[in-house]
Amino acid sequence: MAKTKKITSTEIRKLIKSKSLVIGTERTIKNLKLGRVEKVILSSNCPENVVDDVNHYSGTSKTETVKVSYPNEELGVICKKPYSISVLSILKGVK
Repeated sequence: MAKTKKITSTEIRKLIKSKSLVIGTERTIKNLKLGRVEKVILSSNCPENVVDDVNHYSGTSKTETVKVSYPNEELGVICKKPYSISVLSILKGVK
């Protein structure tokens, strides 16, 4: 189950600069299957089927899932992308 936690836009921007942030559902799930993910970040309006998939794979790899207060459009703006982002993940050991 995703916890709602306050992760600031500044923290997300720092993660982008550190190259440890993976953008997108498919890339996140692929890395979850490989056991490379430390934490998954979901947008506040992430589609239910995506939440279910991410929770399934994060449960099998014992990865923390966090739901932030930003909608997917705002996450896209924070990440300086011209599209909506529903799922972000932080890779292990990459700082």
